[in-house]
Amino acid sequence: MMNTMQLQEGIRDINLSYLMLAQQMVKADKVAAVFRLGLSQDLIDVIGGLTPAQILKMASSNMLLCGFRFDENLLLNLVSDYSKGRLMAQTHAAILMSDQAVVEMA
Repeated sequence: MMNTMQLQEGIRDINLSYLMLAQQMVKADKVAAVFRLGLSQDLIDVIGGLTPAQILKMASSNMLLCGFRFDENLLLNLVSDYSKGRLMAQTHAAILMSDQAVVEMA
């Protein structure tokens, strides 16, 4: 069974990976990052401008900073479908996700 310390370390690792990947995506292509991450342009700009120290500090939060966008069973099934129609399923999932609202800064 996972203890509290292990849980916090796991959350930190996920947060760090997410923030580093998100920042890399923002620097490579902001428009694609907005779509793929489901975040507002303002939040994308903040992530893009974070220093390594700020990323480490945010990652150390005891709250998970990223969230799953699987609000519907259909979307979950499309993304996880490994059948022959995988490319079509991924395209369909991208279309469904593009219709979802972006996350705004609170």
